[in-house]
Amino acid sequence: MSNRTFTMIKPDATAKGNTGAILQMINAAGFRIVAMKTTHLSAAKAGEFYAVHAERPFYGELVEFMSRGPITAAILEKDNAVEDFRKLIGATNPANAEEGTIRKLYAASIGENAVHGSDSDENARIEGDFFFSKLEQF
Repeated sequence: MSNRTFTMIKPDATAKGNTGAILQMINAAGFRIVAMKTTHLSAAKAGEFYAVHAERPFYGELVEFMSRGPITAAILEKDNAVEDFRKLIGATNPANAEEGTIRKLYAASIGENAVHGSDSDENARIEGDFFFSKLEQF
């Protein structure tokens, strides 16, 4: 079990002005931000990040969505970080997310679900390293 996870506040939440409120929820849940940046992914970079889904039918739409506007990427630290963050963000489908979760509050649909959260310790490391050099991680 690791004490770090990775998140992205996606273009839909950014466009709606929800970045600050989402970051506040992350802080209130006891996570420490150890790296953070706002950036705009190119289609090529979004495709590289989501390459694991390249054979899935939604891949093209996902790449298009993730490259349509700015995102905020962050590495978060807390004991049991991956599992605790997955609980905080809620189910992928906001209709199924528990009350008070980020996706219940800020997501519009399965496709526009406000935030990404790593699903394992290994992926948290891989995803964090995709966006941040070791010099940028504190």
